[in-house]
Amino acid sequence: MSTSSPTSGPVGGARPARAKTRAVYQCTECGWETGKWVGRCSGCQAWGSVVEGAAPQLRSAAGPVTAPAISIASVVASEIGSRSSGVPELDRVLGGGLVEGAAILLAGEPGVGKSTLLLEVAAQSARYHHRALYVTGEESAAQVRLRADRTGGIHDELFIAAETDLGAVLTHIEQVRPTLLVIDSVQTISASGVDGVPGGVTQVKEVAGALVRVAKTRNITTVLIGHVTKDGAIAGPRVLEHLVDAVLHFEGERTSRFRMVRAVKNRFGPVDEVGCFELTAEGISAVADPTGLFVERHDHQVPGTCVAVTMEGRRAMLAEVQALVTPTATERPRRVTSGLDSSRVNLVIAVLQQHCRLRLHSHDVFVSTVGGARLSEPAADLAIALAIASAYYGVPVPAGLAAMGEIGLAGELRRVRDLPQRVSEAARLGFPLALVPGRMDDRAFTNEQWVVDDTRVSEVFEIATTLLRLGLGARTPPEPREAELGPLD
Repeated sequence: MSTSSPTSGPVGGARPARAKTRAVYQCTECGWETGKWVGRCSGCQAWGSVVEGAAPQLRSAAGPVTAPAISIASVVASEIGSRSSGVPELDRVLGGGLVEGAAILLAGEPGVGKSTLLLEVAAQSARYHHRALYVTGEESAAQVRLRADRTGGIHDELFIAAETDLGAVLTHIEQVRPTLLVIDSVQTISASGVDGVPGGVTQVKEVAGALVRVAKTRNITTVLIGHVTKDGAIAGPRVLEHLVDAVLHFEGERTSRFRMVRAVKNRFGPVDEVGCFELTAEGISAVADPTGLFVERHDHQVPGTCVAVTMEGRRAMLAEVQALVTPTATERPRRVTSGLDSSRVNLVIAVLQQHCRLRLHSHDVFVSTVGGARLSEPAADLAIALAIASAYYGVPVPAGLAAMGEIGLAGELRRVRDLPQRVSEAARLGFPLALVPGRMDDRAFTNEQWVVDDTRVSEVFEIATTLLRLGLGARTPPEPREAELGPLD
């Protein structure tokens, strides 16, 4: 009679795998893990956010598969069903509309209008007999009803639920069976039995993962509203952006009614599109032609203004740049910008002072955009330079002029992308003259011109000669640097 020791495994079999645990420390802000405690997270640089936990170490074994792997050539390509959201500008950003089973994350600063926009989308869905469920964890159902009354979003197929528990949200989905699900917001929903506070790394991962699984299995279009940090990044773990199919950013100044939705990630469409909206007392409305919001119509020519042609995604937009240049008695002149990249403005000021003889070192320079527009691309450099030079000399820029071009440190004007679209937009709005950067070759300074839809397009090559042609520069161009240093041997 044989006996086996307590430590021996089953006869003819392997010893069963046991789950081992090791002490780990995890950041409650970003989920970064380390083997020892530290006072500052190396992932997000937050102080005091690293806490002790335990991570199980499990052995992975082969398991059953749901379907065998097949050649990609034998996969039947079926078109995923999509429908319009009822908001054309949002459809433009999403690449055509709401896709069945898609998970979308909409993030933005507090008060920018995220809830108002998605309540309008839910109301439009209900209007076209697509049942919608709006789950709010930040407001009561009565508060949402007040906003719906103001925006005209009352429909029988639009259901409202005020819940903060994930289990209750899943029960509402089972009972209502919506086509569109809106969660406002994912940071306010918590899962029972999961460690962490609502909005923490662990909770957000669990809640988002469960909602995405429901969206995929039931073909429910799910839109999650997300909070942002003070730096503008989406709050919570980075895995949240990986779980969803599309990530949209809702942008806008508090002092302006203009709002923009920009796609950062989109599995079903392009990521270089933007949607334009206007936030009013009656709700939020799409703006199909936003150029008029950023161009001020003057009764007479005013020094210090110039219209720039920029690209927002694949859409050309015109925005007016205004500059004010005043003498200063301080040793350090002020450089104030609004709606523009301050580093680009400082670069343009340095080029104007070095290559165009503008004595801006003894002047305060204020540069701003009209209507709360944000210009970040280098194509606005030429308009910024013309506005500053016009304010410095007190001479207006020629009426009806639109400028586009990047300025280099040597004073040259560089070509920018999508010139045909920019010129066509200026021509559509009736601008008689457009300045575009020309080719820097032996045909420079030949003043080549052509006409596009009654708009005269003129090539320019250097900022100094461009100012001279417009009557905004010194009477003689600045001498080259080698003239000051002497001829080179």
